[in-house]
Amino acid sequence: MTDVVTAVVTDGMRVLLLKRGERVRTYRGRWACVSGYLEGNEDPLERAITEIEEETGLKKENITLLKKGEVVTYHDKQHGVFWRIHPFLFKTDTTDIEIDWEHTTHHWVSPDEMEQYNTVPKLQEIVSMLMKS
Repeated sequence: MTDVVTAVVTDGMRVLLLKRGERVRTYRGRWACVSGYLEGNEDPLERAITEIEEETGLKKENITLLKKGEVVTYHDKQHGVFWRIHPFLFKTDTTDIEIDWEHTTHHWVSPDEMEQYNTVPKLQEIVSMLMKS
């Protein structure tokens, strides 16, 4: 089982999507939220915050944790990986994003617009789960 975090960052109405570049390990060219691998006994929330800072340039003071979601599992038969996804929902007070080397571009989209994007597996389900009030 490979543990990862997915941090859904919202400005209140829209979700930040990042297009994965060619130098990442999996799902190249697909759209994702902020994500990263958990290492050892690392705390998933701390990893999510670190990934937000690294992948978006947002600082800890620019984000607020709104919700921790239930863990989602996914067996990717094509890549031969069992994923255990730890999802979080954060709100940001700014939409100024500075992407890192892992991504080629970013878009702010409404949750309804996400179906128009070729996303990583389970992303739309996770966003829907987290954004339910």
